[in-house]
Amino acid sequence: MKLNVRNFSIIAHIDHGKSTLADRMLEFTGTISQRDMKSQVLDDMDLERERGITIKSHPIQMDYKHSDGKNYILNLIDTPGHVDFSYEVSRSLAACEGALLLVDASQGVEAQTVSNAYLAIENDLTIIPVINKIDLPGADIESSIHQIVDLIGCDESEIVLTSAKSGQGLQGVLDAIVEKIPPPQYHPDKPLRALIFDSMFDAFRGVIPYVRVFDGEVKAGQHIRFFAGDTSYEVAEVGKFKMTRVKTARLVSGDVGYITAGVKDISKVHVGDTITNKTKPAEKPLPGYREIKPMVFSGMYPVVSEDFEDLRSSLEKMKLNDSSLTFEAETSNALGFGFRCGYLGLLHMEVVQERLEREYNLDLITTMPNVRYQAALHTGAMIEIHNPSDMPPAGDIEAINEPYVKAEIIVQTDYLGNILKLCQDKRGIYKTTHYLDTGKVQVIYELPLGEIVFDFYDKLKSVSRGYASFDYEPIGFRKGDLVKLDILINGEPLDALSWIVHREKAFYHGRELCSKLKELIPKQLFEVIIQAAIGSKIIARTTVKALRKNVTAKCYGGDITRKRKLLEKQKEGKKRMKQVGRVEIPQEAFLAVLKMEH
Repeated sequence: MKLNVRNFSIIAHIDHGKSTLADRMLEFTGTISQRDMKSQVLDDMDLERERGITIKSHPIQMDYKHSDGKNYILNLIDTPGHVDFSYEVSRSLAACEGALLLVDASQGVEAQTVSNAYLAIENDLTIIPVINKIDLPGADIESSIHQIVDLIGCDESEIVLTSAKSGQGLQGVLDAIVEKIPPPQYHPDKPLRALIFDSMFDAFRGVIPYVRVFDGEVKAGQHIRFFAGDTSYEVAEVGKFKMTRVKTARLVSGDVGYITAGVKDISKVHVGDTITNKTKPAEKPLPGYREIKPMVFSGMYPVVSEDFEDLRSSLEKMKLNDSSLTFEAETSNALGFGFRCGYLGLLHMEVVQERLEREYNLDLITTMPNVRYQAALHTGAMIEIHNPSDMPPAGDIEAINEPYVKAEIIVQTDYLGNILKLCQDKRGIYKTTHYLDTGKVQVIYELPLGEIVFDFYDKLKSVSRGYASFDYEPIGFRKGDLVKLDILINGEPLDALSWIVHREKAFYHGRELCSKLKELIPKQLFEVIIQAAIGSKIIARTTVKALRKNVTAKCYGGDITRKRKLLEKQKEGKKRMKQVGRVEIPQEAFLAVLKMEH
């Protein structure tokens, strides 16, 4: 065993102080000087700082002198906090032996706390419960202790109290890491097996995998291969993480570090894959690697069509350190060339779009998000539908299956009625209610994912005044009464606004969308007819009246027949224009759907 090494991560709900606790640890152990200190030091994206969330996991090594006089190496593998990044969390946890389960004293146990705790238990990690923000005026320490004991069944004496902001109780947290988390197993003589828990792209060195070595050792000059890609490379450099990457002679069993091997092809490196030696390979990879199936899809198109190749290379680079992003090229009649992108959830979609616009200076149009459906055809075939425009004709379809999720909502008991009503409106199936303590309740519902992807989270926050927390996991597909809703502009379908909806809500959505588009499409010199249709049946219609040029302005006085003649002439011209006229749709029209009341 490597007795002086501890590999651990911090798991928590969003905004429970995970990044702040990491800051204090770095400061306390002298890993970073007071002068270089800034808040959220491990969150190096502007987007992470602005939103106060961790999007990428960041590893870092700290040296800590314990009260027993020995020096310990603490490897912190930071994890993202949001439900959409759960695969990254699971890979980071697989690289550790223990985890700090962080709970905000004023908020108590939240939905993400529960799911992350279960993830840690699945990975057989030693869990150290920590209550943070104990110095806040609104801190309810007793209630938080009760909820943690109920969640993981620990003893009250095992819970560490701290304030990450002031540093109070931090010594107790570090001591608990050293004393309770077991050191990593030491197998230097076995064939090399290293888990890739993250990776990043360097313009000069190519892909740099971040690894936890379980068996054997890896050093420069060695030939390695990936299990999933089955390609081999020569190692150029290995090293560990301080505030920057620090080169070392080797990485051995139990270590956390990085490997550079001149991997230029981004698609060869997968988070969760195992690296082994080319000449003496391990028999089987480390467990847990899986291809990630995206849950939400949307089209992404450059505003300027010349940016298409830039968008492709930007998506390839982003996929490298966000293994859950998928994309494939597609074309749209309205928007030209672009990509169909798959995401784990709605926050993931927002983050990807914002990162592309900021980090790669792209102007993008993102179409309406939709989920993955399955269509059973009369021929007996089953096809997957990622894009509403791929939907076969209604006559060919026997049934459509939609994805369902098991949703867990934790809320104050005062708002329970509002939450139940919201879930019923979203076609939810009630399962159970569990009271965590007198003021807090956990509700389990089964919900169609298609009802969640738009505004469910926003509505949840508004009906609970911001108190509800939400987490979900996929539970498979079920048959649904779904139809494809098309929007026609002057009789032409607008593929970018096609939509798969439940039959009961189709009329309402069609009417809403038509009236929204009427406000957004500017007046033309001819009439613009906006229609919503299911198949060949028109269910809603509205009209953008034509701009009317005053052709009679030059007639001063004279007979009424002169004016009538000019108006008739104008009418004829408008008829012709309508036949050849094409409507310019503004960018806001494609975003209108997202702002609709669902």
